[in-house]
Amino acid sequence: MKDRAARHRAISRQIRNSRVSSQEDLLAHLHKEGFDVTQATLSRDLKSLRVGKIYDDVSGYYYAIPGEEQIKESMKQYTQDIIRGWLSIQFSGNLGVVKTLAGHADSVALALDNLDLPGVLGTVAGDDTVILVLEEKASGEKLVEELGNKVPEIGETL
Repeated sequence: MKDRAARHRAISRQIRNSRVSSQEDLLAHLHKEGFDVTQATLSRDLKSLRVGKIYDDVSGYYYAIPGEEQIKESMKQYTQDIIRGWLSIQFSGNLGVVKTLAGHADSVALALDNLDLPGVLGTVAGDDTVILVLEEKASGEKLVEELGNKVPEIGETL
């Protein structure tokens, strides 16, 4: 089985070298290259690589990978969203509960979804609370450590 990094390189190469318009096309290409990948895994990979779709009047929508500057700017904005709204985090089993200022849960959840934190399957946002759903074997301690590395300003609340 090929590893995640190799799969990400193959996805990036295919998107940069051709106009890929659907996940089905991308899955077919990955299978030809020997990757045993599901649509759900591919979807997570696309999110992790920050792949988006661009519209072209001639061929419709196709996948594109942002440049380094775009990624840095997005990460900066996500970090600021967390700093503005973050209050605390606690864990119970494979769930994490993030308390935010009122009205900030949506932006904090979106930022957490996009920071590529280890073991996070997804988030559910309310008004002032975000539920983090972690992989079964994920460590809340490791997640907190990584979050502290990415957003040091919230370190005392972790």
